[in-house]
Amino acid sequence: MSERVSTKVDWKWRAIATCVWIGHFPVAPATACAFVVTVVVWLSGALDSPYYAPFLVAVVAIGIPAGGVAERRYGRDGGEIVIDEVAGQMIAFLTHPPSAMTFIAGFFLFRFFDIAKPFPANRSQRLAGGLGVMADDVIAGIYANLALRLIFALT
Repeated sequence: MSERVSTKVDWKWRAIATCVWIGHFPVAPATACAFVVTVVVWLSGALDSPYYAPFLVAVVAIGIPAGGVAERRYGRDGGEIVIDEVAGQMIAFLTHPPSAMTFIAGFFLFRFFDIAKPFPANRSQRLAGGLGVMADDVIAGIYANLALRLIFALT
């Protein structure tokens, strides 16, 4: 593969990994990306769509190789790589009713668990390549989803 073709392919994977460059936001790019995902899901009505879960699976499946390419390009799993936030935030909302409570609490719960990285999220970052990039946010999304379930059960 020529250098030109390789660079073009690399650019496309990095565009995906940075969520079309949201990852280059100057302050808290992961939070910015999670916020954009929240607003898009809320305003689009995507939670009511039968395509929400398959789209989420596609984000994870594409995010793994994209995260791996971007990690090699940036030399680390840095703040620029935010495709994992897209997956984690979407998981936080999965199967919940579309409501202000879902979106507001789901956003804050996901950010909390993503930052706190409770076990096994903290260990999952040690996985190689894109799998390590994605795993901790998928786990944080699962924790946020379960915490949101608990909140709904108690209210």
